Amino acid sequence: MNDFSSSRPKTPAANTELSRESWRVFQIMAEFVEGFERLSRIRPAVSIFGSARTPEDHPWYAKAEKVSRLLSDAGFSVISGGGPGIMEAANKGAFAGESPSIGLNIHLPHEQHANPYQDVSLSYRHFFARKVMFIKYASAYVVLPGGFGTLDELAECLTLVQTGKGRRIPIILVDSAFWSGLLDWFRNSLCEGGTISPEDMELIQVCDEPQEIMQAIFDHYGGRGFEPSADELEILLEL
Repeated sequence: MNDFSSSRPKTPAANTELSRESWRVFQIMAEFVEGFERLSRIRPAVSIFGSARTPEDHPWYAKAEKVSRLLSDAGFSVISGGGPGIMEAANKGAFAGESPSIGLNIHLPHEQHANPYQDVSLSYRHFFARKVMFIKYASAYVVLPGGFGTLDELAECLTLVQTGKGRRIPIILVDSAFWSGLLDWFRNSLCEGGTISPEDMELIQVCDEPQEIMQAIFDHYGGRGFEPSADELEILLEL
């Protein structure tokens, strides 16, 4: 079969675009390398997600700050998106605690600005590189109320664990009232429609109180350490 696209001369504009895309590979590599080098020693860690739009006087903000302070004092580094809202609350609580506060910031046209409560601050242009860092070094996912970005991170983690491409970690939704509609849809539409299995719902826990979140994480790892096992390390290499 003839490859007509390769035999047709490229325009100067097409050549310029190809050159830009090729060089972008090195930018992507740099984001991964910096993330691996700076985060490889932070275990154990918990990734915390939630809305960038939550104001400081909101109960969700206060809860995120308290959860992250408890986790930090218990020896967990806390990873958040590095921006405002619940991300800021998570970094703020960890920053006041005993363990590192880590922000994985993303360049956006609006909404995102780095909060000042970060011991380790990384900056990303590519969502996919950033998402690898959230998953790769997390011993648990704590997901507070949020919008599309929060749902994206939740779906990413669920998919990786469900398919065996990520290790099994606690995935904890905070605020049962907020998440009840989504969970009902999972059960009544996805499970009933056969697009997920009923046992996939066991990947998710729902907690309302900060101490309950802590206990759920410790219960999951009861009898073993927080470090990935040899088999789990092999899985994480495939992320």
